[in-house]
Amino acid sequence: MKDLTVGKPGRVLLAYSLPLFGSIIFQQLYNIADSFVAGHFISTEALAAVGNSSEITLIFIAIAFGCNIGTSVVTANLFGQKEMKQVHTCVTTALIFCGILGVLLSVVGILTSEWMLTLLDTPVETMKDSVAYIQIYLMSYVFLMLYQVATGIFSALGDSKTPFYFLAVSSITNIFVDILFVRDFQMEGRYQWCIAAVPGVAWATFLCQSISGIVAVIFVLKKVHEVVGGEKCPLFSGVLLKKMLIIAIPSAIQQSFISVGNILVQRVINGFGTACMGGYTAAIKLNNMFVTSVTALGNGMSNYTSQNLGAGKNERVRHGCRSGVTIGMTMGAIFAVVFYVFAKPLVYAFISDGNLEAVDVGVDFLHIVTPFYIFLSIKLMVDGVQRGAARMLQFMIATLSDLFLRVVLSFMLSPIFGIRGVWYSWPVGWVVGIVLSATLYLVWARKLTAREEKTPVKAE
Repeated sequence: MKDLTVGKPGRVLLAYSLPLFGSIIFQQLYNIADSFVAGHFISTEALAAVGNSSEITLIFIAIAFGCNIGTSVVTANLFGQKEMKQVHTCVTTALIFCGILGVLLSVVGILTSEWMLTLLDTPVETMKDSVAYIQIYLMSYVFLMLYQVATGIFSALGDSKTPFYFLAVSSITNIFVDILFVRDFQMEGRYQWCIAAVPGVAWATFLCQSISGIVAVIFVLKKVHEVVGGEKCPLFSGVLLKKMLIIAIPSAIQQSFISVGNILVQRVINGFGTACMGGYTAAIKLNNMFVTSVTALGNGMSNYTSQNLGAGKNERVRHGCRSGVTIGMTMGAIFAVVFYVFAKPLVYAFISDGNLEAVDVGVDFLHIVTPFYIFLSIKLMVDGVQRGAARMLQFMIATLSDLFLRVVLSFMLSPIFGIRGVWYSWPVGWVVGIVLSATLYLVWARKLTAREEKTPVKAE
C-alpha cells in the first residue's frame, strides 16, 4: 500500500501510475486478443462479428467500470482519513452489492442480446456469431464486475502493482487459450458449434475472466483484513453504499453513454459493409489501447485527488494535476507517433485474409485521429481530478458534450465525406471536450485557492 498524501506529487504520481499503465496495457491485450485471433485465424467476417459484439459488451463493462470508480474514490478518501474500519466495511459493501448486480445484468444481457444486435443493424452474415459471442461473454460478467471492484480497491489503497500482476497473468493466458480454442480445438461433430471459430474466442474469455475475478476477490479480502487487523467491522453499510453510488452512477452513465454513442457510430459504419466494419474494428482496438491507457492514469489521478482531499492537503491536488497532465501529454505524443508511423502493419496484424480494403479503412482512421491524442490526454487527466473531488456534474458535462458532438457529426458528415466523415468527428469532439474540462477545472481550482487563503492549511 502507498500513502499518496506524502512525497513530491510528480514522483508519487509517476511511481503510482506506471503499474496502472502496465495494467491497462495488459487489459487491452486481453481485449485485443479476441479480435486478433478472430481476424488472424478465422476471417474478416469473424473479426467484424467480434467487433460488432464488443460495442454492446462495452455497455456492461461501463457499468463495472463505474462501480470500480465509485468504490475506489470512496475507499481512497477513507484511507486518506485513516478510517480503517470504514475501509473494511466499504469493501465488503461494494463486493456484496456488485455481486448481486452482476448476476442480474448478466441475465438481462443474455436474454436481450439478439434484440440489441438487431437495433445495431447487424448484417445477417455476422448475426449468429455476434449473438454467440455476447451470450457466452456475459455468462462470466459477475466475475468481471467483482474483478473491477477488487482492482479499484487495490488502487484506492495505493497498491497499483497487484492489479498489474493479475492482468499480466490473465491477459497472457487469455491469448494462449484463445489460440488453443480456435486453432487447435477445431473439433468435428457435436462440439464444434461451441468451441470453434467465434464462440471459441468467447469461451476463452469466459474461462480467464472467471478465474481472474475469483482470485482478485480472495486477494483483496486478505489485503483489507491485514489493514484492519482482527477488529470486527460491519459487512454492509447503506450510508457508504450511497456515497459510492453518487460516484459510481454518473461514472457508469458517462461510460454507458459513450458505449451507446459508439453503438450509434457503429450503426453508421455497418452501412458501409463488412470490409469497413473489419478495418474499423482493428483500428478502434488500437485507438482504445491509447484511450484506456490514459484513462487508467486519470483513474490514478482520481485516487490521488481523493486521498489528498481526505487528508486536507488541497495544494497537493493542484501540483498533482500539473504533473499528471505532463505525464498524460508525454504518453499521448508517444502513442501518436507509433500509431501514425506504423498504422499499416498494426492494422494488418488483425487481418490475415488479404482484405486490403479493410486494412486501408483502419489506416485512414488512425492517420486522422492520432495527431489529436495530446488533446485527449489533457482532458482525461483533468477529468480524473474532477471525479476524485466528487464533482460528477462537471465531469459528465465535459464528457457527454464530446460524445454528443461526435455522434451528431458522424451522422451529418458521413453522407458528405463517406466513411471519412465518421473519422472527422473524433478530433472535433476531443478538442471541444478539452476546452470544457480545462475551464471547469480552473474555476474549481481558483475557488479552492480562495478558500485556502481564508483558512490556511497546515504545511507538510
